[in-house]
Amino acid sequence: MKVAIETLGCKVNFYESEVIKGIFLENNYQIVTLDENPDVVVINTCSVTNQSDAKDRKIIRKAKRENPNSIIIVCGCYTQQDPKELDSLDIDIILGNKDKTQIVTLLEDYLKNKTQIKKIYNLDNIEFEEMQIAKSYDRTRAFVKIEDGCDNYCSYCIIPYVRGNVRFKDYDSAYNEIKSLVEDGFKEIVLTGIHTGRYPNLTKLIHEISKLDGLERIRISSIEITEINNEEFLNELKNNPKLCKHMHIPVQSAENNTLKMMNRKYTIEEFSDIINKIRSIKPEINITTDLIVGFPTETEEEFNECIKNAEKLKFGKIHVFPYSKRNGTAASKMKNVVSDKQKDERTHLMLALSDKLEKEYYQKYIGKEIKVLAEEFKDGYTYGYSDNYLRIKINHNIPKGTIVKVKITSLDNLTLVGDLL
Repeated sequence: MKVAIETLGCKVNFYESEVIKGIFLENNYQIVTLDENPDVVVINTCSVTNQSDAKDRKIIRKAKRENPNSIIIVCGCYTQQDPKELDSLDIDIILGNKDKTQIVTLLEDYLKNKTQIKKIYNLDNIEFEEMQIAKSYDRTRAFVKIEDGCDNYCSYCIIPYVRGNVRFKDYDSAYNEIKSLVEDGFKEIVLTGIHTGRYPNLTKLIHEISKLDGLERIRISSIEITEINNEEFLNELKNNPKLCKHMHIPVQSAENNTLKMMNRKYTIEEFSDIINKIRSIKPEINITTDLIVGFPTETEEEFNECIKNAEKLKFGKIHVFPYSKRNGTAASKMKNVVSDKQKDERTHLMLALSDKLEKEYYQKYIGKEIKVLAEEFKDGYTYGYSDNYLRIKINHNIPKGTIVKVKITSLDNLTLVGDLL
């Protein structure tokens, strides 16, 4: 049977979809795209915003419309958040954020009984679901999920309700999965999770996998500022050359009252102090962030303070998210002082700042030598990323997965141009 897998959302979802893909392949199913007449369509959903939910529904309807005879399996955060909303969409198998590794068993039960299967669990106190990426993983960098769940309960966020309690991958299991991926030729490993920094042996894991022959880069997909302000981690960051000079640290707001209303557990001064500490030990580090504009209580004055502080922090890129109301969260009950027009204006202002800061960071590297991990060849150029996550193109056809050294000659629309050395 032919299976198509559609994935929405975060790096954790993409990792889990690769695991699902591997499970199907191990059971002799064929992986195809949506336009290749699949017998089964798996949609791994996201629910971080209302827009995410709308996109999930659009993909589900499109899959059913274009593949009327396919078995439709919907799993992930959207199903965990609101399984009743899927009732009108006539889904064959509905699965939340547990038992994704049982997807073939569930499909075979459905093929036998031809009755809808719905598996939505309470995630308040569950164990980490062990997963392993299959040998067929075809990306240039390998993601490994070492943590799941969240207990921060930021006032705007639905994730603790759809991902459940904080839980961790067994240390030996994580190390052995990474070791196997490196032996398969991956030069970059990305450690990921909902709260990667909560992993109890994070520094030890980074230190030990850095000893693996063939592994050249260790990247952390995202980490909270409160999870890295310890000497053990900062010493590893300073002394381990394989730990990438790029950290994605969500700030969410750069203004103190908004941070308090968001239930973020730091002030902007505390955030800045830790960023300065990181830059003092890794001067070239690229720090990128997530930032929400138009939070219900955010006044014009507070937004102006936010944009001023964000500029001072000199982020390499700001991923800007207009506030999206999520029913069931504390922020959904707050009095909203921000109009849609104001939210749109603030989004554009923050995006303009992001473009400015990103360009300034990129321009620092013109004339410098830098290593690039080749990811794709397109239109006569090889495209790839440096360890500090700069997008670079090279006028050579370089094999995918190869790390090469280039000299940067120019900047072309937030892509650096490099000559092969």
